[in-house]
Amino acid sequence: MTQAEADAPDGLWLFDGVCNICSGSVAAVLKLDREGVIRFTPIQSPYGRQLAAAHGIDPDNPASFLFLDHGQALEKTAAIGALLRLLKAPWRWLALVDRLPRGPADAAYDWLAANRYRLMGKKAACMVPSPADRARFILDLPAE
Repeated sequence: MTQAEADAPDGLWLFDGVCNICSGSVAAVLKLDREGVIRFTPIQSPYGRQLAAAHGIDPDNPASFLFLDHGQALEKTAAIGALLRLLKAPWRWLALVDRLPRGPADAAYDWLAANRYRLMGKKAACMVPSPADRARFILDLPAE
């Protein structure tokens, strides 16, 4: 593990804050993760842009979300599986998605990601968390 991986936040979801599918998924996880294990940063935030660039994702045209889990930055179905494993049953059982053959599963993910705005639309501005959920969102660069 590199030093960057060791310093990476754990349980952090980097998502497209203007994507309706992404924002809806975040809203669902906020309701399902009552313990607050999963945290969030929109790719449009200063911290999100930094994380995206550090992991080879174009912050202005993201093709995937990232989930930082145990020092690893995961994408696509691997990220979905790791995120779901942190939820309580029965939702964690859906983590089996990352046991599907990676090629076809990631190809389906790529298709959905490429068509997400056409299928479900796009917000004019990044989602704003409720005051109750605000502490679970990281927007600014960490202090050094």
